[in-house]
Amino acid sequence: MAGTEENLNEMLLMRREKLNELIEKGKNPFLIEKFDYTHHSSTIRDNFEELDGQKVAVAGRIMSRRGHGKVSFIDLQDSEGRIQIFAKQDVVGEEPYKELSLYDLGDIIGVKGEVFRTKAGEISVRAEEVLIMSKSLQILPEKFHGLKDQDLRYRQRYVDLIVNPEVKETFILRSKIIKAVREYLDERGFLEVETPILNTIAGGANARPFITHHNTLDIDMYLRIANELYLKRLIVGGFEKVYEMGRMFRNEGMSPKHNPEFTNIELYQAYVDYEEMMRLTENLVAYVAEKTLGSTKISYQGTEIDLTPPWRRLDMEDAIKEYVGVDFSTINTDEEATEIAKAKGLEVKPEMTRGHIISEMFEEFCEQHLIQPTFIIGHPVEISPLAKRNPEDPRKTNRFEAFINTWEIANAFSELNDPIDQKERFMEQVKQKEAGDAEAHPMDTDFINAIEVGLPPTGGLGIGIDRMIILLTDQPSIRDVLLFPTMKPIGEE
Repeated sequence: MAGTEENLNEMLLMRREKLNELIEKGKNPFLIEKFDYTHHSSTIRDNFEELDGQKVAVAGRIMSRRGHGKVSFIDLQDSEGRIQIFAKQDVVGEEPYKELSLYDLGDIIGVKGEVFRTKAGEISVRAEEVLIMSKSLQILPEKFHGLKDQDLRYRQRYVDLIVNPEVKETFILRSKIIKAVREYLDERGFLEVETPILNTIAGGANARPFITHHNTLDIDMYLRIANELYLKRLIVGGFEKVYEMGRMFRNEGMSPKHNPEFTNIELYQAYVDYEEMMRLTENLVAYVAEKTLGSTKISYQGTEIDLTPPWRRLDMEDAIKEYVGVDFSTINTDEEATEIAKAKGLEVKPEMTRGHIISEMFEEFCEQHLIQPTFIIGHPVEISPLAKRNPEDPRKTNRFEAFINTWEIANAFSELNDPIDQKERFMEQVKQKEAGDAEAHPMDTDFINAIEVGLPPTGGLGIGIDRMIILLTDQPSIRDVLLFPTMKPIGEE
């Protein structure tokens, strides 16, 4: 091991020595400010017949090189792929050709020359000028492979993107997916808005927030866990269709589906209900899949999933009846529900009611079965403090969660616009917080004031953008669709 480190240190030292030699020759690469390239590698390959014999300028990173006396071959990688550079001493000149020996893998160069095809059939650029513009003082790995390098890929995404250029395709597709979401909503009259990320109250969801402190005001503040309450204030103010896509922050566990900061979209539309939000959800997801992948039928990690609307609708109590064999329509008291839960092996806390137990039983036993797109409706009022009650069964709310591949990817309500009911539910949440529930919703008196001014009947929807992207890009983890996922610093593990 010590020998390997010594060799590595020696190689790194050699790179610095080559840099010094270039500087002594008046060729300091870090003084170069610009290079006017004319073509990317893919353009040259795709239009070879047209460009054959034409002069071009290309720029990129040296990924491999091999030499035969007075001839060198360099593989140059730019943002769109690779192209071979053919450098011959009697074309570039004796002294510039010698300087190629000072170039290493990873260096960034610009090349001017003529497009041609070698005898071996390789489309190439015959170099006439080669300019080094950045000296790589680190050594690129040959190729990341296997799980042992997974952490390094996430920590040093810049290296991952260089060595595994196919990774870029995931992030290009991510950008197209986000663009398609905006396109769908913009075309239907929704207005994109911006609301505060730094909040004085962590509201709009049940989650543990990140806490910070504002020195001038001398108050604690919170990174937003959701943007719901601000967006609903805008509906009160007279906007009819609004949305915001951006980062949310939750100080909770990490998993293949969870990162402390994540991208979410919330949208609100006046004068519609959660049924309309269901139609919007299934049509939006289908539109995005069709637009970016060319089909509403996708394969995720070997499982075929059909996103074509309409999606299945299933009441939470019916799901429990179907997958667990327990019929909550016949269970009316907290005591009965508690006994059933204990019999099924669930841990029941003292503050849990029938509604909480229904939710726990669904999460524990039903979610795992929801592979194809499914809307779960009929959520208990205890776990839905911002949703309207169902008039036919006031213990339930007019809410849905959309599940695909067992994951919740969307959550929506017919928004609660009764300020008296809302205040009572907030007060119940405050009791839960005082009893030790760190994720319970705090009291928000200004929001109560807003809906006392008057919130029209409104449908609201939140979609986990990262989870949707995981599915559409067929990636195993949220870390594979975030350019820079949250990682514990090296040395603190």
